[in-house]
Amino acid sequence: MKFSFAKKIGMTQIFEGGKVIPVTKVELYPDVKVQALIEASKNGYNAVQVGAKYTKKVKDSVLPRIMKEIRVDELPAIELGSALDISQYEVGNILTVKGISKGKGFAGVVKRHNFSGANATHGTKHTERAGGSIGSGYPEHVLKGRKMPGRTGFKAQTLKNIRIVDIDVENNQLLLKGAIPGPNNGLLQIVG
Repeated sequence: MKFSFAKKIGMTQIFEGGKVIPVTKVELYPDVKVQALIEASKNGYNAVQVGAKYTKKVKDSVLPRIMKEIRVDELPAIELGSALDISQYEVGNILTVKGISKGKGFAGVVKRHNFSGANATHGTKHTERAGGSIGSGYPEHVLKGRKMPGRTGFKAQTLKNIRIVDIDVENNQLLLKGAIPGPNNGLLQIVG
């Protein structure tokens, strides 16, 4: 099982065999540890609880501020409190990256749903970027799922089949191929 919490640093590019490859640089949190092993015999499923950012103080112990439970088919041979660091990754590994996309605020249908808009000439007045009709006379209400203006972005996104292009052990950073969701310094979950 490979798992890490990471912080997105930003995008750059590298050259591989005469080709330019866009990569996203992410920095792994150094204090990711296994908190608990959940067994199917007790709870009905197998999972590993992982925590990071140990700053919360409760009596004599320090608790993680970030916690995540990863479901697995079989529990790995791993001990409680063991660290999950950069040594678990190799160049070429295929990962799944989860993050929250950038929030773009309130947006109209052209920006939010890629509507084409109306003609700007031939008698069109003030409706170039309007959504148009939202329903017929019957059933006399707007149906669920209708594409309309509203808040855009700030949603959980999962990207699969992300390849590790390079590893910087000294700075605890990975170079992942392609774009990763979220703003710079945003929290990411990396599962391998």
